[in-house]
Amino acid sequence: MSSSRKAPVVIITGTPGTGKTTHADLLVQESPIPLKHINVGELVKEKGLYEEYDEDWQSYTVDEDKLLDELEPLASQGGIILDWHTCEIFPERWADLVVVLRCDHTKLWDRLEKRAYPLKKIQENNEAEIMEVVLDEARSSYPQEIVVELQSEGTEDLESNVARIVQWIEAWQKDRGQP
Repeated sequence: MSSSRKAPVVIITGTPGTGKTTHADLLVQESPIPLKHINVGELVKEKGLYEEYDEDWQSYTVDEDKLLDELEPLASQGGIILDWHTCEIFPERWADLVVVLRCDHTKLWDRLEKRAYPLKKIQENNEAEIMEVVLDEARSSYPQEIVVELQSEGTEDLESNVARIVQWIEAWQKDRGQP
């Protein structure tokens, strides 16, 4: 499937608060080819792709079938950045690059507090980061050579990470004989 696409599918994942959306937004600006940023969490809310809202956790229970049906045509075209706190739901054939953002858990705690997350949600996400849950999920769901772990602790990291992804996109195009 990926061979026929004119542009790659990049998955940017990581524990909430690691900077996925900020990275995706900057990547859209810096990319040598047009990329569309899809904030999957927002898409789920906008299109009603959920079963229920969990008041306790202040989050939606996603209807995975509906979500995948919604994303399939976009993924088959390519040229998208999927930004979400999990990645294993996305079929392996979609992904050209999976970027897992990591952040020191004390910084992460502060970021989540600023978002006014409930304490148990902060604790759960912090624990997930320490235990490398998202990284393990990415490594067990996709070929090792397309999974990249990047630190995301400040503006410097953000800029160098996006520059690395841009280089990867340029190489991806060249490998496919695209200008």
